[in-house]
Amino acid sequence: MSIDNLIKMANQIALFFASEPDKEQAVRGVQQHLQSFWTPAMRRELMTWQAEHDGDALHPLVREALAESAENA
Repeated sequence: MSIDNLIKMANQIALFFASEPDKEQAVRGVQQHLQSFWTPAMRRELMTWQAEHDGDALHPLVREALAESAENA
């Protein structure tokens, strides 16, 4: 899958969870969705891209979710 599609999908997930008033819960929602429904290869590809490009194209909730995932790995 192309990185453009991964970014688009991740941002759509974040937009869904952005309405959650508790930011920590929103980040956990994004993180849980990526863990449950994305393959490890998809997550790795997005995390690698973020590390190489500062993740500017990613919604802030996605960036935080990926950072927490990296810390827990």
